[in-house]
Amino acid sequence: MGIQERKEREKERRRQQIIVAAKRVFSQKGFNKATMEDIAKEAELSPGTLYLYFKNKEELYASLSLRILQYLHIRVEHVNKEVMPPEEKIDALMEAMYDVYDFDPLIIINMFHLQSSETLKNLSPQLLTEIKDLSSKSIGAIATIFEGGIQSGLFVEKHPTALADIFWSLFSGVVLWEASKKIINAEKDYLKPTLKAAFEIFRKGITKG
Repeated sequence: MGIQERKEREKERRRQQIIVAAKRVFSQKGFNKATMEDIAKEAELSPGTLYLYFKNKEELYASLSLRILQYLHIRVEHVNKEVMPPEEKIDALMEAMYDVYDFDPLIIINMFHLQSSETLKNLSPQLLTEIKDLSSKSIGAIATIFEGGIQSGLFVEKHPTALADIFWSLFSGVVLWEASKKIINAEKDYLKPTLKAAFEIFRKGITKG
């Protein structure tokens, strides 16, 4: 292994160390109360070192979303590659969304908050491009599933991307709403049943006849 390769590996290891620490701090304090100093302390690094990897707290917060978006894209593409009738693909898509949530509930909730905030304006062009590209690819993959159902005559003839946007909005809306209810009362954890009901209603709504 060359010197440059070792440096790159060390850089990536340090970056992951910061991200893991940030996740813990954001989980404990929330985005607004957390500081770069808090994260540096958790990572056992100097604040100056953090700024070598992330230009601000917003960028570090947004970086946590990339893993979820990557996993989402992988899961939806897997559904697309499966050879099965359109109605079964919709069932598989719904299961994929449950998996995406279970992959990291905290980060996916943070990601939805990020997408509806001003935080995106404070990101570096490179990170913003990565987030946009992964989001676009995932929505496109979901749209492809709906397009198959439309072409088979199973679903109503609406633009596949519009259906994908509605499906994603439904998913994110239910997750955020149930998360907010859980903050008020931790015993109220009805996310899975509510998502199941929402998906079933959506499916009936787009199915002909």
